[in-house]
Amino acid sequence: MKYGFWLPIFGGWLRNVEDENMPATYEYAEKVAKSAEEWGYSTTLIAELYLNDIKGQKHDSLEAWTTAAALAAVTDKLEIMTAIRPGFHNPAVAAKMAASIDNLSKGRFTLNVVSAWWAEEARQYGGVFTEHDERYDRTREFIDVLKGLWTEDSFSYHGDFYQLEETKLFPKPVQRPNPILYAGGESEKGKSTIVDKCDAYVMHGGTVEEIQAKVADMKSRREQTNNPDLSSFGMAAYVICRDTEEEAKEELDRITDVKESDAYSGFKDFTSKSQLEQQIQLQDYSVSNRGLRPNLIGTPEQIADKILQYENAGLDLLLLQFSPQLEEMERFSKQVMPLVEEKRKTAEGVLSVE
Repeated sequence: MKYGFWLPIFGGWLRNVEDENMPATYEYAEKVAKSAEEWGYSTTLIAELYLNDIKGQKHDSLEAWTTAAALAAVTDKLEIMTAIRPGFHNPAVAAKMAASIDNLSKGRFTLNVVSAWWAEEARQYGGVFTEHDERYDRTREFIDVLKGLWTEDSFSYHGDFYQLEETKLFPKPVQRPNPILYAGGESEKGKSTIVDKCDAYVMHGGTVEEIQAKVADMKSRREQTNNPDLSSFGMAAYVICRDTEEEAKEELDRITDVKESDAYSGFKDFTSKSQLEQQIQLQDYSVSNRGLRPNLIGTPEQIADKILQYENAGLDLLLLQFSPQLEEMERFSKQVMPLVEEKRKTAEGVLSVE
């Protein structure tokens, strides 16, 4: 299992808690990223939203790509996975920017391709927001352009959404043939796009049984294509680690005490504009990306056991959220990560004896 984390660009992850002691500043984000490298985290996911979906539209938030470039210059090992939404970008310019950041980071820049879900944000920022299936048609062409420019010396393309004539892009990315393209999707259109065009699959939080079924399904779909196996399966999750179950339950109750506010302005779009496999309730939305559903809540021992269950289900990357970020990331790295390794070795020893 690799451990990633969501970069804190919104001032927190909790819609019901006003001040989480994690300001939406570059200074704080840089401190978290540098500390994460020391603590054994492999990846940071930088969400791309121009409005603050967590704390409300009038609150501060960091822009993903400028933040990614800045972090690439001050980190050494961290994979910088930055979200990109085709409806907000020119694909040729995006390919150039991505190649530049990949060179700046010496091959540590990857993309999370997101077909978007927030119609109101698109209205405010001039993004293209069409019906669900058409968004994925655009995404397929967008990825064709990215990969073409990254791999060919002169690239032409004639699609329904994008047209290029003998376009040149140099320097190419460090990663060959291309920076890893992660994507998530639960609709039929989304899954077919991912198995045809992307390299790795990321999921909202789910139970062990749900994730096992999704991994098996996507592996089977991928086998029907001429593509190599998907390189990674990741999942979003929110962690509440405490010394006792009672303390963890108290924290869960505190953060899910729903208070209607501007922080819930995207809820209707998220549930109506996306084709989700699971029904999402307002209480679930108190933490983003169904982060509470994996139930990484409890003592270090309980959380470590659950992580190994996900590992056995085929998951190899956890994209974690914490609050307050710095303190809880350190706690997880010191109390949970070593315990997972210890438990895995013990289990392997038992199997070898048997």
